[in-house]
Amino acid sequence: MQRIAVIGAGNIGEALIAGLIRSGVEGEAVTATNRSSERSRELEERYGVRTTSDNAQAVRDADVAFLCVKPAQVLDVIGELGDAVAGGETVLVSMAAGVSIAAMQGAVSVAGTPVVRVMPNTPMLQGKGVLAVAYSRFVDGAQREAVADLLSAVGEVVDITEDQMDAATAVSGSGPAYFFLVAEALTDAGVSLGLPRDLAERLAVSTAEGAGAMLAHDGRTPAELRAGVSSPAGTTVRAIRELEESGLRGAFYRATEACARRSAELGE
Repeated sequence: MQRIAVIGAGNIGEALIAGLIRSGVEGEAVTATNRSSERSRELEERYGVRTTSDNAQAVRDADVAFLCVKPAQVLDVIGELGDAVAGGETVLVSMAAGVSIAAMQGAVSVAGTPVVRVMPNTPMLQGKGVLAVAYSRFVDGAQREAVADLLSAVGEVVDITEDQMDAATAVSGSGPAYFFLVAEALTDAGVSLGLPRDLAERLAVSTAEGAGAMLAHDGRTPAELRAGVSSPAGTTVRAIRELEESGLRGAFYRATEACARRSAELGE
C-alpha cells in the first residue's frame, strides 16, 4: 500500500485528500499535518486519515509527500524534514507557486532527492482542476507514474517543462479568476440592462457552466464554438465586435504577461 503524506491540510491539502479518498485510496494510507488539534479531528472524522503536527514524522515512511503550504514556507518545511527524506525514496511534491526545483533540491539534506513542482488551480476543490507538473531529473519513471496517478484524483494532469511553469501559472493557475471576473462583469451588465441581480447572476453562472462543458466535451476548438454562436449580422457577432474593439484580446495578452512576470519574480 502506497503511503502518502499531505503537509499542510488547508484548502488545497484537503481538496487533495478528498480526491484521493474518492479515488479509492484508503484513509489509513494518508497522513496529514496541521497545527490545530481541532482541525486534525475534523480530518480524521471526515476522511479516516491519520494526522500529526510533526511534519518529519508524517513523511518518514511516505512514498510521496505533498507540500501544500504557502510558497514562503516551502523551503523551510523541506529543511525541517531533514533526515526523514534522506534516503531519497520519498518524492517531494510542491503545490506552491514560484518555488523552483533547484531551490527545493538546494534545501534538502541529500543530493538526488526526487522533487516535483506542481501548479494546481482552485477547481481541484471540485475535482475539476488542472495540474501542470514538472519533474526533476531524479524522479524515475515509476515515481512519475505514481505522482501523476495520485494527482489525477483532483483533475487533469499535464506534464510540462519547468521553463513553461510561469506561462502555465498565467493560463491555468490564475485562469479561474479571469473566468470569475467575466461572470461578475456579465452579471453587472445584466443588472445595467434591467435584470434583477439574482437573475442576472444565475444566467451568467449557468451560461459559464454550459459553455465550459461544451469546451470540454464538444470536440470543437474555442474559435469554432464561438463562430457557431455568431450568426451573420446577428446579435452575438455585434457583441463580439464591441468586445474586440474594446481590446479584450489585448487585455488578456497583457494580463497573462503580467502574471507570468510575477510568477517568475516569486521564484527569484
